[in-house]
Amino acid sequence: MGKHSFVLSSLFCCAATIAVAQQKDKQAMINYLDQHTATYDTIARKIWSFAEPGYLEEKSAALLKQTLKAEGFNIEAGVAGIPTAFIASYGSGEPVIGILAEYDALPGLSQEAGIAEKKAVKDNGPGHGCGHNLFGTASVAAAISVKNWLQQSGTKGTVKLYGCPAEEGGSGKVYMVREGLFNGVSAVLHWHPGNQNSASIAPWLANKNAKFRFYGVASHAAASPEKGRSALDGVEAMDYMVNMMREHVPSDTRIHYVITKGGDAPNVVPAFAEVYYYVRNPEMKVVKSVWDRLVKAAEGAALGTGTRMDYEVIGGVYNMQPNETLSRLMDKNLRQVGGFTYSADENVFASQIQKTFVDTTGIGNPAAIASKVAPFQIVKESNGGASSDVADVSWVVPTAGIVTATFVPGSSGHSWQNVAAAGSSIGTKGMMLAAKTIALTAYDLFKSPDTLKAAKTELINRQGSAFKYEAMLGDRKPALDYRK
Repeated sequence: MGKHSFVLSSLFCCAATIAVAQQKDKQAMINYLDQHTATYDTIARKIWSFAEPGYLEEKSAALLKQTLKAEGFNIEAGVAGIPTAFIASYGSGEPVIGILAEYDALPGLSQEAGIAEKKAVKDNGPGHGCGHNLFGTASVAAAISVKNWLQQSGTKGTVKLYGCPAEEGGSGKVYMVREGLFNGVSAVLHWHPGNQNSASIAPWLANKNAKFRFYGVASHAAASPEKGRSALDGVEAMDYMVNMMREHVPSDTRIHYVITKGGDAPNVVPAFAEVYYYVRNPEMKVVKSVWDRLVKAAEGAALGTGTRMDYEVIGGVYNMQPNETLSRLMDKNLRQVGGFTYSADENVFASQIQKTFVDTTGIGNPAAIASKVAPFQIVKESNGGASSDVADVSWVVPTAGIVTATFVPGSSGHSWQNVAAAGSSIGTKGMMLAAKTIALTAYDLFKSPDTLKAAKTELINRQGSAFKYEAMLGDRKPALDYRK
């Protein structure tokens, strides 16, 4: 054997040995999660039962903090001026890998778990229609799995679990970004409950939202209506003008509203009324432009009805900044973990749930979808979609995430069907798939400075030279009472 052949053979053997060792480490992380599935299932179901809306997640946050503290994490509670936000850290030095955890519920979606009929636990109560009970639990499980490996191997680096409240309209992460809590973080990983298993990149919409409040003059609606000025008229005039405006905004814009207060009695001219608006678009500049027009409509409505108007910005988030470097790494690990299988009972439940959908066109076989990982895609065009405060994180730190099939395929977001699945064994299986994928991806990032460097370079290129982070919601303090 020649000298060069000997060197190449030695390098090959060394690389093979490293690969075997790394695979052994990863399998140990998976084994831990498999062995503790029952523990994390219990945590997820407790948070599901708490069903606490944004900024009110006291029990949920406390349970996750308690779990992490028992595992040796250092807890910073009440960060960014938010009582239910926290950071749990383990390790020291770089790299610093962040993992996002959410745990807020949605109002009005109370639903019993694991049954295929609409049946509230509490009338008009909140429910986990977006599966954040699973989101927060899986992220905590992944962080602990990474911690175990860091501890056992003596590897240098830090894992940070970010406890992020009020994702649903409250923009909790925006305040955390604004406070610089992600400074010095090398990469951030996240996931979300969904209808399939995928690491594909898809557009998430920029969003700005506010409560518009109209103030009028109360009077007897029959005896002296001329002495009154209806705040509800102001709201309805605004709504009418905005609905006409829909024809004259970019077609990929989304505008939604609910009247949160319309008065107390028909025979009293309402002195106060309130309407809650969202504006979304794939581009932040379009959101800002449409928003300015929305405010003018509100001002015109107040002028025309003889009322007074003010508004409070509740939340505002960027559009998602993709990171192909990290997303492809997550896709590789998601494929290594693979999908999951339904039990006989889960098949029955999923089939019954699908029969409740308004539209059953092309929904597919739920068990087949959950057992596979969807092809990796980069979707550039948007015909709608969701918004998330994860997007603000993605503009300041390389960020990537996955979705897993915790819901019955074909389910619409924010539905009672999602709440039923999020409290079921299907939800738990998808949750643990996410935990494993995040843990393995974090492991790879600790082992690969080159990947972190490439991800950072990609982010800088996407930001552009003139980028400076400024929160869409301005300098307001967290809207801690927006769900009260």
